[in-house]
Amino acid sequence: MRLGFYPKLALTGITKNKKTYFPYILTSVGMVMMLYIVSFLTYSDSVKLMPGGDTVRGFLGLGCTVIGIFSTILLFYTNSFLIRRRKKEFGLYNILGMGKRNLARVLIWETVIIAAISMGAGLGCGILFSKAAELFMANVLDSTVGFAFQITADAIIMTVGWFCVIFVLILLNSLRQIHLAKPIELMRSEAVGEKPPKANWILTILGVALLAGAYYLAVTIKDPVSAMLWFFAAVIMVILATYMLFIAGSVALCRLLQKNKGYYYNTSHFISVSSMVYRMKRNGAGLASICILSTMVLVMISSTSSLFVGREDTLRGRYPRNIVVDTLAEDGTETEKMHQIALDVLDEHDENPTGLLHYRYLDMGGYMDGNQIYLDPEAYESSIDYSRVNQLFIVPLEDYNQVMGTSETLSEGEILLYSTKEDFEYDTMTIENCGTFKVKPADKGFVRNGVDTSQIMNSLFIIVPDMKTVERMYTEQAMIYQENQSYIHDYFGFDLECSEEKQVEIYKEIYHTIEDSNTEETDFNVECVAAERADFNGLYGGFFFLGILLGLVFICGAVLIMYYKQIIEGYEDQSRFEILQKVGMTKKEIRKSINSQILTVFFMPLLTAGLHTAFAFPLVSKMMMLFGVSNDRLLLMVTGGSFLIFAGFYILVYLLTSKAYYGIVSGNTAE
Repeated sequence: MRLGFYPKLALTGITKNKKTYFPYILTSVGMVMMLYIVSFLTYSDSVKLMPGGDTVRGFLGLGCTVIGIFSTILLFYTNSFLIRRRKKEFGLYNILGMGKRNLARVLIWETVIIAAISMGAGLGCGILFSKAAELFMANVLDSTVGFAFQITADAIIMTVGWFCVIFVLILLNSLRQIHLAKPIELMRSEAVGEKPPKANWILTILGVALLAGAYYLAVTIKDPVSAMLWFFAAVIMVILATYMLFIAGSVALCRLLQKNKGYYYNTSHFISVSSMVYRMKRNGAGLASICILSTMVLVMISSTSSLFVGREDTLRGRYPRNIVVDTLAEDGTETEKMHQIALDVLDEHDENPTGLLHYRYLDMGGYMDGNQIYLDPEAYESSIDYSRVNQLFIVPLEDYNQVMGTSETLSEGEILLYSTKEDFEYDTMTIENCGTFKVKPADKGFVRNGVDTSQIMNSLFIIVPDMKTVERMYTEQAMIYQENQSYIHDYFGFDLECSEEKQVEIYKEIYHTIEDSNTEETDFNVECVAAERADFNGLYGGFFFLGILLGLVFICGAVLIMYYKQIIEGYEDQSRFEILQKVGMTKKEIRKSINSQILTVFFMPLLTAGLHTAFAFPLVSKMMMLFGVSNDRLLLMVTGGSFLIFAGFYILVYLLTSKAYYGIVSGNTAE
């Protein structure tokens, strides 16, 4: 055969099947573009120089891996639709004299052509839009970037290398299918459907049980640590349950609909229900995949958007004062010295402190069992439940009253208590070696003091009658923890009305002055919200940017699965609808049947994704506390808005894909 025969045959096959190949190639171009853009930002020196850029680059590196793995799965999945559609054509070639090696050459050239188009156009679009992504990243991080255009060789090498591997694996899988198939099987591949599966009630019940278990975990977990530990277990349970219910449960649903004679023996429903039952196993798996992807999009975009929108509140929760001097010292003389140094530096810069926040506290860890708090790890390490580990902040009453502007009183053996992330339901509390105390509720406003926001576990603010009680607890815990003992902190914070640049300058001067004069080698720490803002924005901005990108990638996957389901099923139903039209079924009735199928089944993924997201909300809310976000109202509004926007987009996609389905089954003619 002539040298150009196989490339020409491959190109002809692609163009004649453009309705199925074009979305596949378009998706490949999009995946290449996304991977290049994320890789470009990961290697970009401009991003590295942005405030918080190192943090963002770390998240983007993770994003490259996620996009690469998802691209592999998605392209493998959609390629299976293409091969199924082309098998009849390959079978005809085989019968006309082309051997398996000749077919392999056609497949090789098809893969080369698609890979070249995908990587060429994808890299071109990626390079074209990389500057826009860089500017968007600069805006997210409240930074600026030059207008110089860059092309990163490392990003190109990584992107090309990854997709070369993907296309080689796809080619090998396609060759395997053609090699194992017999010519007559290839010719009849489109006519061979799945046998109507029986309603598997065992699998359906197991799916319901798994889903109920996951929902129970989501709504009953009360602390962030348990939420973090159980999150991935709940996700796996939801994924397995979703596939079981859509594959087996949807068959059971269709069987129940068939038993309902008033519903089933209706022109609008008879064809659609019969068709769905006939190939429900594959249909259910596709619908489950759409549901899982939709849920991932909703959870990811809502959570990362909430983090980004509420980042300033979270930042101020962690740093309630512009500058803080935190001293680890039992000697009040040393702490007064630190305070005076800070005030002297402010005088030198003609700045007056406002909103002064000063208190002392002892922080230590403890394991809670009922109303008992154990400090000795050996007392519980054999059966430790990390959700019961608490951080204790012991504060003297005089400091609490001074901060809160109250005049609370405590008798001997009484404490004020506030638990930050879960309720304390007892009237008394016993702390190992420190005694038993009667509990009175404390004002939760004291938690806005900057020491709790970064804590992963639950925090207990315990207000004791006086400083002597704090010192006694310090002694007792030091005897138990020994070299791991905790210390008494002196928290001294204030606000400034000058610019953030000047605040950073003052903060650095305070730090270096204290360091130079610290002859007693007292442990101390100086914090400045303006100095920390860049890394903070980098963390939350990185989450937001990555959430948007991965959300777009997952949406592309869901759309592609929707489209191919409609196209493949349209070709499978075409002959059936031709027969029905010949016996008198009108095109209007065909459209009704199509709409019935969409309303009955294809909106199930959207509704189920909404249900998954609703039950995941309490779990996500608890996990958001790990990032200092406790604004459930904001999270609820963002989640609800995300669902409404996604639902509108989902409906639009299905209207478009149903038109493609209708065009195929009705012979591509207008109604």
